[in-house]
Amino acid sequence: MANDPPKWRRRKTARPDEIIGAALEEFADKGFAAAKLDDIARRAGVSKGSLYLYFETKEDIFRAVARAALARNLEAVRADAEALDGPLSQLAPAILTNAVKIIGASRLPAVVKMVIGESRNFPDLAKIWHDEIVSLAIGFLTETIALAQRRGEVAPGDPRLYAFSLVGPIVMAVLFREVFGGVGAEAPDLEALARQHAHALLYGMLNPAPTNASDERPMEGKR
Repeated sequence: MANDPPKWRRRKTARPDEIIGAALEEFADKGFAAAKLDDIARRAGVSKGSLYLYFETKEDIFRAVARAALARNLEAVRADAEALDGPLSQLAPAILTNAVKIIGASRLPAVVKMVIGESRNFPDLAKIWHDEIVSLAIGFLTETIALAQRRGEVAPGDPRLYAFSLVGPIVMAVLFREVFGGVGAEAPDLEALARQHAHALLYGMLNPAPTNASDERPMEGKR
């Protein structure tokens, strides 16, 4: 806005958020290796020296990006699911639908591609991504499915493996869009996939609904 003060005149407490936002864009656009601290500082409107007041290394900046910019989105999905507090037949479609809406409105797909592409040369990226994002997401889904098992909704099986089954197609579709979207490939509709996949998977996971005993008795006169 026109009345906003220049970035370099803003209070110091605002600078970490500006650096994190700038770093997210640089990482998403260029990848971790090619992202330069000079460019992150320039995009954030601070001096390069100012970066070192808040972060010691580029890995520290990436960790902050994972925590602040991406984990916040994950927490929003979790909060929505906890607010719904229904059976898994309602929770699973809601979780996937909310997740793909957030993914579609963020730079998360580009960051996921970056982590996969550069984790061999920068293993710390994979560890940060796992510890700050993946383990929390899988852990939440595992707990949700295990609770549904205890309620008798879900068939026996490893709840963590069920969690991977639930999110696997979404992750693949996100990567497909990010990798092949620029070369003319027909990208899957994430929201349609979320609805269809949840419906298809749940019919394989859920125990059959209890049958009314009266329905099991043969109809009078029926042979």
